[in-house]
Amino acid sequence: MAKATTRKVKAKKKTTTTTPAKASKKVAKKTTKKKAAAKPAVDRRAEVDAYIEKAAPFAQPIMKKIRAAHRKASKDLVETIKWGVPHFDYKGIVSGTAAFKKHVSFGFWKSKLMSDPKGLFKEDPRASMCHMKFESVDDVPDEKVLVAYIKEAMALNEADQVASQSEARAKKKKKAAAKALAVPPDLMAELKKPANQKARTTFENFPPSKKKDYVDWLTEAKREETRSKRLATTIEWLNEGKARHWKYENC
Repeated sequence: MAKATTRKVKAKKKTTTTTPAKASKKVAKKTTKKKAAAKPAVDRRAEVDAYIEKAAPFAQPIMKKIRAAHRKASKDLVETIKWGVPHFDYKGIVSGTAAFKKHVSFGFWKSKLMSDPKGLFKEDPRASMCHMKFESVDDVPDEKVLVAYIKEAMALNEADQVASQSEARAKKKKKAAAKALAVPPDLMAELKKPANQKARTTFENFPPSKKKDYVDWLTEAKREETRSKRLATTIEWLNEGKARHWKYENC
């Protein structure tokens, strides 16, 4: 009896306990949902200040010069922290920098799309972006050069956003078109006849719901003879400016 009771207790615990693996999956699902909605970068310049202050003495002037160039390039750039290091954001990540023991790393998020007129990038086929490494402030390009690069990177983000908006509008338009009412060929043929110009105008000016009333009435006919009669009646009523259920409109 004791063993049976123990088994029952174990079974009960098994059904009510959430394993770490299941918990992590739930967290992952929630995180995925949150990532789906793009949010603007949060201004965290105070944390950027703290990061630079904690960096090695040789790294501080390097990072300050990089930061100053971004501030000169545009007031719209947001100073933030991503993955624990300073980043600059404008409609998406523009660039990022990080301090190490012997160098400061700096790179543009879309460096592989940039023109790089000064040949600053050392491309690594394994990396998604090209990084520059500076061991002293003298290694950092002139402010004028950096500003030009920053503005180009911002322009790429701007273009991406415009493209994304255009794509979203196109998808919305396509979706609306898919939902648009399909007019039966026989009805369309009748509406295109010169003698039925008034019927066509009436039909085109109707809201979708009233157009659907006529289309459904036609397509629901089970016999060809019934459909032909309904088509003739439809054209007659449309020529008179009437809706499918005109008899009940004043009831």
